[in-house]
Amino acid sequence: MKYIDIHSHLGFEDYGEDRSKVIKRMHDAHVGTIAIGADLESSKEAVRVATDNENVWACIGMHPNHNQTEVFDTKKYEELIKNPKVVAVGECGLEYFKLTGEIDKIKAKQKVDFIKQVELAIKYDKPLMLHIRDGEARGEAYEDVYNILKGYEGKIKGNVHFFAGTLEWAKNFIELGFTISFTGLITYVHDFDKIIKTVSLENLQAETDAPFVSPVPHRGTRNEPVNVGYVYQKIAEIRGEDPELVRLQLLENAGRVFDI
Repeated sequence: MKYIDIHSHLGFEDYGEDRSKVIKRMHDAHVGTIAIGADLESSKEAVRVATDNENVWACIGMHPNHNQTEVFDTKKYEELIKNPKVVAVGECGLEYFKLTGEIDKIKAKQKVDFIKQVELAIKYDKPLMLHIRDGEARGEAYEDVYNILKGYEGKIKGNVHFFAGTLEWAKNFIELGFTISFTGLITYVHDFDKIIKTVSLENLQAETDAPFVSPVPHRGTRNEPVNVGYVYQKIAEIRGEDPELVRLQLLENAGRVFDI
């Protein structure tokens, strides 16, 4: 395996008709991926895809607003987490972007479901794949997630997926034992260059969030795990470091966090 995309939605319907071709392109390019669940059904599909394919692993969990009618059922997710290809819990966390309706109740439900997933991860000694997205109050979701995790300090580790916080928040989560990952977004915006340059390479990871946010030169098309190589290359370019050394370190980081 030359590259690993630590966060793709390979089990989503976006790949329903040609998933086998997408996986073949991955294998031909020596790319592995972690297929991420966003609710119970997509978590089941992530496990199925991982079980059926080499260098594909699964992360099971409930995104804070992907399926707003689902209440996190620990027992049902425990049935999945026992599969040896499951390497993490998530993506889970807090989503405050463009909330409508009874906002306080929505946030309260998200926190309850998130805490259940934190405790599931601790019970089975799995890392978390965090989803954190702020609303109008910048930093609010990061602060709320951080405060919840602070109560479990020393018991949990993981990764902050699609990191979009400040350098200060990056340092805070790293101190808790988390890495931060970036997508193809960094190939066409420069908002996170300072963070990527400043944070130790040992605390960075690369992902696609496929089928979303395709990197340059594939912007505007459906993203695939094979495109994670562009993210590796951009991280090396931003940091001004040897691309091969960056590639090897990012592989090592994924192996360390997700035990793969």
